[in-house]
Amino acid sequence: MIWLAWLIYGFLWLRLLVSLTNTFTCQWLKVSKERIILKTGDDSPFISILIPARNEEQNIGSLLADLVVQDFERFEIIVYDDNSDDDTIQVIKKFMNTDSRIKMINGTALPPGWIGKTYACHQLSLMAMGDYLLYLDADVRVKPSLLRNSMAHMDKHKLSLLSLFPRQITVSTGEKITVPLMNWILLGLLPLILTRISGMVSFSAANGQFMLFRADIYHKFGFHKRVKGKMVEDIEIFRLMKKLKLRTHTILGNNEISCRMYSNFHDAIAGFSKNVIDFFGGSGPIAVIFALVTTFGFIPVLIFLPPLHVYLYLIAIAVNRMIISIISRQSALHNIILAPLQQISLCLIILAALRKKHIKLLIWKGRNVYQP
Repeated sequence: MIWLAWLIYGFLWLRLLVSLTNTFTCQWLKVSKERIILKTGDDSPFISILIPARNEEQNIGSLLADLVVQDFERFEIIVYDDNSDDDTIQVIKKFMNTDSRIKMINGTALPPGWIGKTYACHQLSLMAMGDYLLYLDADVRVKPSLLRNSMAHMDKHKLSLLSLFPRQITVSTGEKITVPLMNWILLGLLPLILTRISGMVSFSAANGQFMLFRADIYHKFGFHKRVKGKMVEDIEIFRLMKKLKLRTHTILGNNEISCRMYSNFHDAIAGFSKNVIDFFGGSGPIAVIFALVTTFGFIPVLIFLPPLHVYLYLIAIAVNRMIISIISRQSALHNIILAPLQQISLCLIILAALRKKHIKLLIWKGRNVYQP
């Protein structure tokens, strides 16, 4: 079993190398010092901000308030109300009455073969008039400089798609032992710079909370229509764009965009179980192996490796979590102290995902996201 201990030991150092790569290559949205794209008049880019919303009365008002004060000249905001049964529509109409840039689409019945979000996004694209299409989830919060800095990054790298991972806000203990797992997995397994400079489809990552497309490219390929039945549509679109040799990039949103994804442990388990397997290329066995190695890998290391390497292993675990926490704008102290509980949560999330995939049942916002 000593060979297994050395494999686990080496895998940890590889993950640490990846997180260091993400740090030293500065894979986060930067403050733009160039104003080339901020032209005045009709020559400046026009952005359509597109927001699918279903039962978002608690969130949509805050996001709209953030968007109307953007320090970018030309944009419109279109919200698709996906048959909400709360006061989402009333909140949107209140903002529409004070700002002509805000419009709303009343959702229709979901056609066969479509996931709710992909249908909403497709319908939004049909009404959008912008040179760029920015899809935002209704539960994010944004800084006034988000559009300016995002467009500067698009312009600098000549991208067809930019996707951002928001800074995740955690309040309850249930959130703190689940939500940080997303960045801990991503930033320890994928050098984000490869989402831009490599054409390999395996180097794909995206976050549907923020996806900024060149409109001409989006309309040409109709991305949400092409992945209409996919539960994890963001990663599927990113992979498709890689196959089409289009320029893409996924980075951290820094403090420009934030989100409190879930308010408790139960919701976090249910939410992350929708897409955790896709963090591992859609392979359930690989996800299980990763969870077992990162949760229980210390046991063979402790038993079979010399004391020096055991100490180095434990130090590397803490350093890796610290680095990822810092670049994710999270509390390193919390993530190190809560690491054992986070690992247990990871195992529970993967078990929930496998179970739901087996029975083809995952209810999200009143719908089963698995297609018959």
